Amino acid sequence: MILFISPYFSMKKNPISSSVDFEKDGVQHGFLKLPHSHDESAWGSIVIPITVAKNGVGPTILFTGANHGDEYEGPVALFDLANKIQANNISGRIIIIPGMNYPAFQAGKRTSPIDGGNMNRVFPGNPEGTFTEKIADYFNRTLLPLADYVVDFHSGGKTLDFLPFCCAHVLEDKKQQKKCVAAMKAFNAPHSVMLLEIDAVNMYDTAAENMGKVFISTELGGGGSTTAYTVEIAKKGIRNILRHAGIIKGNLEVDKTIYLDMPDDSCYIFSESIGLVEHCVNLGDKVKAGQLIAKVHNIERIGILPDEYHAKIDGVFTGKHFPGLIGNGDFLGVVAVPV
Repeated sequence: MILFISPYFSMKKNPISSSVDFEKDGVQHGFLKLPHSHDESAWGSIVIPITVAKNGVGPTILFTGANHGDEYEGPVALFDLANKIQANNISGRIIIIPGMNYPAFQAGKRTSPIDGGNMNRVFPGNPEGTFTEKIADYFNRTLLPLADYVVDFHSGGKTLDFLPFCCAHVLEDKKQQKKCVAAMKAFNAPHSVMLLEIDAVNMYDTAAENMGKVFISTELGGGGSTTAYTVEIAKKGIRNILRHAGIIKGNLEVDKTIYLDMPDDSCYIFSESIGLVEHCVNLGDKVKAGQLIAKVHNIERIGILPDEYHAKIDGVFTGKHFPGLIGNGDFLGVVAVPV
């Protein structure tokens, strides 16, 4: 599938400028600068940290974190990578952007505090749109075309919690899908998932895949924080995918992974209640169709039985709502099928 970009947008220059040269050998630390006039800085800018490391000819890998600003394993691992990387140890090019939606990252929010934009729902972007759309357009027209591999780190943020996994998607192009699955396996997270997105329209994932890129993503825990365990999964995954791509030398660090599939919408469970969540199974538990997954208690009146929610399929409880309170329509849980 070829991504359609409006001729009108394609003629417009993106306002973001870069302080790094993507074609220069060596390691460069700099910024992507997007003009932003506001009360505290009339001629100010949004400055997005970026590192580019290049050595000769070879594949390019684009690492991104904080597509959603309250997801931290990726940014921690990518800031660490930027501090340690040496050009003479690589063959090819590595582009590192720990804070993709930088305003959201600075604010510790899923979406941008400037325009409310969800970076993962505005692709292909618009060079004359909102700030979030301008950043997406720069990725879509400048950064993604440079890349052979794209690794976008996600976690549950403040409202979700997951078994730590790396994922790929089912694609129409089976040759491309095979390459994405191979990259997912090389990343070697504790769980490897063929992920069914709730809504893939306008996602960064979809934009990269429509360009034929090898794209993988992660969900590494949640709750709006990190653990030593989940950060090490991210760091090991980075080392492995760089070896898999041939950018650095060495053997893959291989541990056991559990392969999971999300075959259809029956995986997902959504709340139709407002109240207090009582989770009745733990992440990683095996569940059966019809098994009680969670209860939602009415917090405005006492003496009322809670609403109950049940698994629709057999599988492994893979993700859940994180905070104690939940709203009508909120994600409650997901069950994936071992393969």
